[in-house]
Amino acid sequence: MEETQNKKTIFSGIQPSGIPTLGNYLGALQNWCKFQDDYNCIYSVVDLHAITVRQDPATLRHRTLELVSLLLACGIDPNKSLLFIQSHVPTHAQLAWVLNCNTQFGVLSRMTQFKEKAASHADNVNAGLFTYPTLMAADILLYQADAVPVGADQKQHLELARDLAQRFNGIYGDTFKVPEPLIPKVGARIMSLQDPTKKMSKSDENQNAFISMLDRPDDIMRKFKRAVTDSEAVVAYREHKAGINNLMSIYNAATGKSFEQIEAEFEGRGYGDFKKAVGEAVVELLRPIQEKYDDYMKNKDYLADVYTKSAEKALYISTKTLNKVYKKVGFVKREF
Repeated sequence: MEETQNKKTIFSGIQPSGIPTLGNYLGALQNWCKFQDDYNCIYSVVDLHAITVRQDPATLRHRTLELVSLLLACGIDPNKSLLFIQSHVPTHAQLAWVLNCNTQFGVLSRMTQFKEKAASHADNVNAGLFTYPTLMAADILLYQADAVPVGADQKQHLELARDLAQRFNGIYGDTFKVPEPLIPKVGARIMSLQDPTKKMSKSDENQNAFISMLDRPDDIMRKFKRAVTDSEAVVAYREHKAGINNLMSIYNAATGKSFEQIEAEFEGRGYGDFKKAVGEAVVELLRPIQEKYDDYMKNKDYLADVYTKSAEKALYISTKTLNKVYKKVGFVKREF
C-alpha cells in the first residue's frame, strides 16, 4: 500500500469464523472495496479475536487463508490497501495489554457482546472474551485511524476505543487520534431468508436462512425458492411485508434497480418469478468473486506474499505508535 498523505486512514477487521454471507458482502465488504479510492485502508483478518471461542487449529488456519482469498476476490487491492493477518503483527497484543491496564472492569462487564457470547459459550467464559474489546481498540488506535466502518453491532466497541483514546490522552498527553465512526452512504441490511425480522447470519442453524458467498448456483436458487414471503402475492415494498422487503433489498443491491423499477418489473407476476429473478441476480453477482477466490486458493505463494508484505508495513506503522505509548507510560527504551 502506498500511503497517500492527504487521505484519511481507516481500519477494519474481520474474524475468520466461517465464510461471510451475502449480507456481510452487501452490508460491509462491498464498501471496503469502495473505500480504497478515498482512504488509506488497513484491513486485517483478526485471528487473535477468533480464539476467544475454542477453535480447531487446522480449521482456523484454513479459514484464515480462505478469508484472505475472499477479500482479494471481492476487490481488496494490496497495491492500495494493507491486508494482513492480525497474529503476524505483535504490536496488537502489546498495546492491548497497556489498554487493559487503563480499562475499568465495570466498563467491560457492560459490553453487550460479552454478555451474549458468555451466554452462548457458558463452558468457556475466558478472560480473552472479557477483554477483547480492548484488543479491538488497540487494533484501531495503533494505526492512528481517522475513522472505522461500523455496523450497529460494533458501535459500542468503537465508543470504547474513543473513550480509551481520550482517557489515555488526558493522563499521558496527546498520543492517540480519536477515531470517528464511518457510516457508509450505501450499505444494505440483509435479513434472514427464513426469519426476515433477524439479520442474516452465518451462524444460523438453518442453512436455508443465509446465502454464503461461496454457495454454488444450485444452492443459491434452492434457498431463494424456499425464502419466506407472505400471502399477498404482490411484489411491493410495504410495511408488514418483511420477507418481500428483504428480497427486494437484495435484488436492488444486486442489480441497482430501484424499488419502483422492481415493483413495475414484477407487476402482475407471482412470487415464484420474483424469487427466481433474485436468485439469478445473486448467482451472477457472486460468480466473478467465486471464480477469483478459487484462483487465489490455488496460489498459496501469492497469498503469503500479500499478507507477509502487508504485515511488515503494518508492523512498521504500528511500532511508531507503540513506542510512543511505551515512552509515555514509563517503560525503559529497548536498545536492541
